[in-house]
Amino acid sequence: MEKDTIILYSGGMDSTVALYRYASRIRLALSFNYGSKHNGIEIEHAARNCKRLGIEHRVIDMDLNKMGFVSDLLSSGGEIPSGHYEDENMKKTVVPFRNGIMLSIAAGIAESLGCDRLLISNHAGDHAIYPDCREEFVQCMNRAIMAGTYNHVEVFAPFTNWSKREIALAGKELNVPFEDTYSCYNGQEVHCGTCGTCTERKEALEGFDPTEYKA
Repeated sequence: MEKDTIILYSGGMDSTVALYRYASRIRLALSFNYGSKHNGIEIEHAARNCKRLGIEHRVIDMDLNKMGFVSDLLSSGGEIPSGHYEDENMKKTVVPFRNGIMLSIAAGIAESLGCDRLLISNHAGDHAIYPDCREEFVQCMNRAIMAGTYNHVEVFAPFTNWSKREIALAGKELNVPFEDTYSCYNGQEVHCGTCGTCTERKEALEGFDPTEYKA
């Protein structure tokens, strides 16, 4: 099978399931070191999973802290709020247009390498607070990127309407090593267990969760 796909790969559980599910078509995994509190640990996990699968891994450095972006997810931001993704206070963790920026860079790399598909792992649980994870956004970016590249690069977002639990169950079937994925927005070695991503991770992996949490 032709390796025609570039994956936006954070090292979190959703994108790791996508990495394993579509490994046979992935030519390159891109991780973005954009200045979040948890970037460093995430990328370590991403590198190990790519090595395990024999997929080339590339890290793109772009410090959004130096560009004036405002988000508590960034190292320049305030404390990470506790709660569920659907809680109003979790909007503080939104990094403005993050997926749009990453997809734009990935599109240029894809055209340069002759790849014609970008894989992104947004899911239905993100929709409540992240506008750049919703189906409308993906469709618009897909049209723009296809129109703006000679080889008509496509945005492939297979989990857009999946719940995180559905993604976790798919990963379980694929024997995805969830112990080698990272979610915590606080960027600590041990997952805090109370931030939005930890809360969703607990719900998604219930019954087969290998994660150590502080709370």
